[in-house]
Amino acid sequence: MRLIVVVGARPNFIKVAPLMPALAAAGIDAGLVHTGQHYDAALSDVFFADLAIPEPRWSLGVGSGTHAVQTGTAMMRLEELFAAEKPDAVVVVGDVNSTLAGALAAAKIGLPVVHLEAGLRSGDMSMPEEVNRLVTDQLSSMLLAPTRDALEHLAAEGVSADRVHFVGNIMAESVVRNVGRARERGACGRFGLEAGAYVLATTHRPENVDAPEALAAIVGALDGCSLPVLFPVHPRTLPKLEAAGMAGAAGGGSLRPVDPVGYLDMLSLQCDAAAIVTDSGGVQEESCMVGVPCVTVRRNTERQVTLEVGSNRLVPAERGAIEAGLAEAMAASRDWAVPERWDDRVAARVVEALGCGILPLAGY
Repeated sequence: MRLIVVVGARPNFIKVAPLMPALAAAGIDAGLVHTGQHYDAALSDVFFADLAIPEPRWSLGVGSGTHAVQTGTAMMRLEELFAAEKPDAVVVVGDVNSTLAGALAAAKIGLPVVHLEAGLRSGDMSMPEEVNRLVTDQLSSMLLAPTRDALEHLAAEGVSADRVHFVGNIMAESVVRNVGRARERGACGRFGLEAGAYVLATTHRPENVDAPEALAAIVGALDGCSLPVLFPVHPRTLPKLEAAGMAGAAGGGSLRPVDPVGYLDMLSLQCDAAAIVTDSGGVQEESCMVGVPCVTVRRNTERQVTLEVGSNRLVPAERGAIEAGLAEAMAASRDWAVPERWDDRVAARVVEALGCGILPLAGY
């Protein structure tokens, strides 16, 4: 079997890290194509190095742009690649623009699409990722679900059960395989922080960083925290902070903005934090795996299972709500159960699913 695996952004890299060696061990010829959606070294190169991901066989250099420009450019370049290489199937991962571009390009020329992390839903169509998830799942011949509720979403949308496989969360497998190395790094010490005595924060979603009131509420809540708050600033967030005059700590308080960090350092910082404040789907999952309570500043989340097990709490971008959520998180128990099939056998289950055969869509 010959596969092309499409990646383009930070979450994709983390998810393919355990997948690529599992495919190779099974004798599957899987080539990695990097669209270049994330091209900053802090969001791309360091992840390949930290996770020992094979060098991409193809690099497309798509770069930044509006959602339409980025998706369209990636789609054109992927279509050309797929037509030339003629793989047996195309594997797309997660919910970024490169995921949608890969699914569209493959489906348009009759190649089966395998979607790893299928069926997640926030119910919020204002999220570009939600659009990407819905369209990708409808175009996919094989859907690899991370959670039980993802299976329910796909069934409700009319996806045939014989196309769906409950493999578990591939992001969780990356954590299991790397958390030992991450803990050894003691990354918090490099920032002058002590384990268990700081909060870790990230934000990058448009609903938070493109809305000045929301961003001010988040920064105000973090800057007023009783503990130091380490804030690795996403490249998308930095110009918004600068434009609002918030690139440093809001008032000489607790907030400590720093440059983005690599995967292992970020995981190390999560392991040693007292709590985490984020709007990232991946960080919600990682915090659940490493036993650190999380506050998610969003209107909704597609990672509902983290709310159900008790590792995560969902709050709006309002200062009082964030402060209350953070206080609750820091006082919370850490004895939640890890969700089903969030383990070190997800990639193996993907290989097993591929061995069952990929059913073509109607008409092919």
